[in-house]
Amino acid sequence: MEITENVLISDIGRAASVLEGLRDLGVRLIIDDFGVGYASLRYLHKLPLDVLKIDSEFIRPLAEDGADFAIVTTIISMAHNLGLSVVAEGVETERQAEVLQALGCDFGQGYLFGRPGPSQA
Repeated sequence: MEITENVLISDIGRAASVLEGLRDLGVRLIIDDFGVGYASLRYLHKLPLDVLKIDSEFIRPLAEDGADFAIVTTIISMAHNLGLSVVAEGVETERQAEVLQALGCDFGQGYLFGRPGPSQA
């Protein structure tokens, strides 16, 4: 189940309790659009999350230099240190995929791998 940062911060205590119940049922929990919302880093280790999804705003301009590279590198390292897997959202080029793989990103999602389709498919 994907949850955006904004949903989590509205009532962190309640969110943690509800997420714990979902996790007990076997639901894997993903924080979506990480880096563009208002979630505090302080809460990441307090929530029962499994995966952190890096927002496409950081992936689109990704190159081996610049601020986006530094931010993505830091997010991947932080997530792994917290025991979380990482998904990069919005991967559209081979070069982006190569850089993300070299940084240790666990998964990629985007047009490079497939376009969205109808729910029936």
